[in-house]
Amino acid sequence: MTTPEPQPSSPPPSEPVFKDRVYRSPAGISGGVLVLALALWLGIDALVAGEGNTRWKALAALVFLVPLVAAYTVRPAVFANEDRMRVRNPFRVVVLPWAQVASFRSAYTNEVFSEGGGKYQLWSVPVSLRGRKKAARREDRRAAGGAGGGGGGARRGMFGGMGQLQLGSRTDGAGPAAVAADGPVRAQGDKTMDELRDLWEARKDAASSRGEVTVRWAYEIVVPVVAGAVALAVLFGVG
Repeated sequence: MTTPEPQPSSPPPSEPVFKDRVYRSPAGISGGVLVLALALWLGIDALVAGEGNTRWKALAALVFLVPLVAAYTVRPAVFANEDRMRVRNPFRVVVLPWAQVASFRSAYTNEVFSEGGGKYQLWSVPVSLRGRKKAARREDRRAAGGAGGGGGGARRGMFGGMGQLQLGSRTDGAGPAAVAADGPVRAQGDKTMDELRDLWEARKDAASSRGEVTVRWAYEIVVPVVAGAVALAVLFGVG
């Protein structure tokens, strides 16, 4: 009597993995890199050429400033996928499943509210009043161009195809309707908030979007900042 050979078990189906959309501030990162380069240049120069406790002060200043500047410029980011959004702010990381998001608000800052009443600022999605004014001016010009293109048919009948070369008119023959179909011109920060709202509204009722809000302090930033501040206070206190 022969015993049947055991059949290899099929691997359990893996859970779907969704790629994160990452939202960061290019202007903030650029400014932060420049400030960090300047701080490192001055700090290293003081470490090499300094005398007495100047070197210790320079070292403490670097320990204090480098993580602090990086926290407010390079570190902030928002990661969003089909199940949740993860907000990486200067000193905290907040994970909000879509089912726990109550609303978004855009005023002088961009914020997300949880169902439990928590409010979290989106540091990597800054509000640019200048960008909003610029977008409004572009929208006004586009609307005026679309309205002015209404008589393009008559002009083409009189001048042939030259009507297509007018400023503000569409060259595809769609006219003002296609201009309106493109949607209003929006500032980059407002576009990002629109994308987050759309993703939240589409996924907030999904079973995989349930869970609890978690908040984790960024001790890798907090500890050196506090240590550098204490060291600076002691060094300046003793002269």
